Amino acid sequence: MDELMAARSLTTRPVVTLGGDAVAHVKDTVCDAAAERITGFTLTGRGLLSGPLKEGLPWSAVYALGHDAVMIRDRRGLVNAAAMTAHQQNLRARLRGARVLTEAGTEIGTVLDVVVEGGTGGRVVGFRVAASRRFVPGPTRHRRRVYVPRGRTLTFSGRALVLPDGAVRHVADDLPGFTALVGGVPGPWQESLP
Repeated sequence: MDELMAARSLTTRPVVTLGGDAVAHVKDTVCDAAAERITGFTLTGRGLLSGPLKEGLPWSAVYALGHDAVMIRDRRGLVNAAAMTAHQQNLRARLRGARVLTEAGTEIGTVLDVVVEGGTGGRVVGFRVAASRRFVPGPTRHRRRVYVPRGRTLTFSGRALVLPDGAVRHVADDLPGFTALVGGVPGPWQESLP
């Protein structure tokens, strides 16, 4: 499995050609309606006062998503941003702040961020969640943040994200622990992962 990263960390990441030319910066991540994978990125210019670009970067034009940059072969892969996002969802607008529930109706918490796979994968593998008091007991003021696997199926109901019951049996406190959880470490949670 490639490196896992929070979608929020992709914002302002440079978009660079294999030849070393800086093209733009990531403005936001776009995903398919089922939140299974990244379908592209909206972009901003490189300068301090630069605004959004009319061009977007579809996932098919991404050579690799790395820790420091989004690599593309050349500028020819960029497309009209409006056309690219017409049937897709802005990850932040769709998921951040959404309630997370299990199929059995247990409230898990609220989505803080989305965890995606880097490299050439682009899969949405889980969520960083502000855990509810019932799910993780403790004072509300210092609510615990946990990483929850996505599971095989995912349903949106209004502003609620419904995960399979098995996806939340095991959670991680940090991104390295979550990487171990979903990256092939043997355990019962594997049945619930995509």
